[in-house]
Amino acid sequence: MKTLLSILIWVFTALMTLGVFLGVLLLKLWPFDRQKRLSHALGYWWAEAITRVNPFWRMKVAGLKHFSPKRSYVIVANHQSMSDIALVYLTHRQFKWVAKESLFKVPIFGWCMSGMKYIKLMRGEFSSIKDVYQEAAYWLKKDMSVLFFPEGTRSTTGELSAFKNGAFKLAIKEQKPVLPLAISGTRNILPKGSWVFKNKVTCELKVLPAIETKDYSEQDFDLLKDKVRGEICASLKENEK
Repeated sequence: MKTLLSILIWVFTALMTLGVFLGVLLLKLWPFDRQKRLSHALGYWWAEAITRVNPFWRMKVAGLKHFSPKRSYVIVANHQSMSDIALVYLTHRQFKWVAKESLFKVPIFGWCMSGMKYIKLMRGEFSSIKDVYQEAAYWLKKDMSVLFFPEGTRSTTGELSAFKNGAFKLAIKEQKPVLPLAISGTRNILPKGSWVFKNKVTCELKVLPAIETKDYSEQDFDLLKDKVRGEICASLKENEK
């Protein structure tokens, strides 16, 4: 039963993704959306559709009051599953997310990412990291939030991995608040290395209060990183109770 349901969900997701791709192509004809806000908003519809198709999934977004649509942030989230991004879309907020280059090569899905002007990271290449930093800074200056998964890859154990420094250096330099997101439960939807979905899963994205960076110097990125990681870790442990 799980295998059949998973096949149906994947087919449905593929059709929804194709719909988004066609929408992105049409919106290319609209000359007044240079930041691709309308294209990004198609992701809200996509996420609502694929998360509601399975009646056994319960998706929950909490703390949305901390995510003001009138401000831009360096968004930092823990990473458990491919399903994380769908859960983040359920916030119905604008952002550009940093993703590994291989995702941009996935047919249709990756083309959508390129069309929405998300930020491509080639792992292990210093020049790519520098380009990511510059592109992220560009969007922040345009008052567009940028989303990082600072663990760098999905956790295989559910435990929070060490955070990389880039997002925190960027936030301090650009004087943008860091917005922590604590994601729980998505690891149980689609475990790493598996294509078979699980049912009866409760997932939650908790938006934590933003951490201002105006009192941090550029040398204080480790302090900021530890504070953000601590806030996310505490929220995840609270969810386990």
